[in-house]
Amino acid sequence: MGETAQDDDLLLKSFFAEVGEVERDNEVLRILSCFKLNPFEYLNLPFDASPEDVKKQYRKLSLLVHPDKCKHPQAKEAFGALAKAQQLLLDQQERDYILTQVNAAKEELKAKRKKQLKKDTASKIKSLVDEGKYDQNYEKSEEFQKELILKVREILTEQEWRRRKMQMRISEEEGRLKKDEEETKEMWKRKREHEEQWEGTREQRVSSWRDFMKSGKKAKKGETRPPKLKTEDPNKSYVQRPVKKG
Repeated sequence: MGETAQDDDLLLKSFFAEVGEVERDNEVLRILSCFKLNPFEYLNLPFDASPEDVKKQYRKLSLLVHPDKCKHPQAKEAFGALAKAQQLLLDQQERDYILTQVNAAKEELKAKRKKQLKKDTASKIKSLVDEGKYDQNYEKSEEFQKELILKVREILTEQEWRRRKMQMRISEEEGRLKKDEEETKEMWKRKREHEEQWEGTREQRVSSWRDFMKSGKKAKKGETRPPKLKTEDPNKSYVQRPVKKG
């Protein structure tokens, strides 16, 4: 921080040391009533404020509502909201996102005004004569700025709703994938358990098969087998019935 910034801080601290509780409380209430998605509102800055403007305004307002100086029960909450607003506006990506929505709001309001001018011949002629200055002056007017703030709120709300909706879909998809993964793991677990059980009884199965094969080739001890019937044709393996003669 340079000497100028330090001097400014000293002046600010000196000034706000004399500020009454009413002013501090009013600022806390203003901050807490701001539209939550627009950091420019928290810092009470126009949309074309520079990063340096953001830093200066934050220093000023944070001293006004600092919990050590402000006795309002929600001073800490207001102080935190200012810090968050500064963080967002000094982050290039966040700042660009918000300004993109601001530009979209401006385009909507311009299109709306253009339609209105078509119906109002006098205003249309004045706009053409002033070569664009008429529109520029209107955009700088307090009326336009109020409309812009409301339109920005509307667009930021729509974008936030879309973001949350998309996040819900992503969460649902992640939940489905996790469930599929768990079911697949359970399936492979059961398969491994089955294979382990099958392998565990291998020796028993082999032993049973050997016993079966042995009992098929040799009679067990003490077991009698029926005698083999002779056939007329020794080359035939089946029993041939005797043929009756005459």
